[in-house]
Amino acid sequence: MIRLIEEVKADGDTIGGVITGVIQGCPPGLGSPEFGKLHAQLGAAMLSINAVKGFEYGEGFAGVTQRGSEQNDIFTMGRDSVVTTKTNHSGGIQGGISNGQDIYFRVAFKPVATLLREQPTIDIDGNETILKARGRHDPCVLPRAVPVVETMAAMVILDQFLLQKTTKM
Repeated sequence: MIRLIEEVKADGDTIGGVITGVIQGCPPGLGSPEFGKLHAQLGAAMLSINAVKGFEYGEGFAGVTQRGSEQNDIFTMGRDSVVTTKTNHSGGIQGGISNGQDIYFRVAFKPVATLLREQPTIDIDGNETILKARGRHDPCVLPRAVPVVETMAAMVILDQFLLQKTTKM
């Protein structure tokens, strides 16, 4: 990854990429089956980050090529008589609610629009011109975005935990 980013930077270009997030130890029952689904809250948080163009959880788009019989996460009794699933195709969220499995998701970031090379454009009057950006610009936001993704995920889980706790009082 580092070598690719360095090559792209040397060329005056930019590159995007995907960050995979995993939330471990999330208790089952966070979220809601209707309004406030856990995956919708995570998606909203991730899509609010600058340069994000996509969000998926579980097997996401790849899972749509399977049949329901292949994709369903079957419930079973685990260790210490705790309900669990045999698989985790759903990425730890079923019906908008955490199921106790690891929650995993992917966030797609676009390449930075500001290139350190000349680009054709138009001026305010519609005349063709050349844009040459100056200054310091990252060729890839991914290294800086990892802690942002982690923090946004943590805030969503904490928010859902607090909502669950206050509605039980």
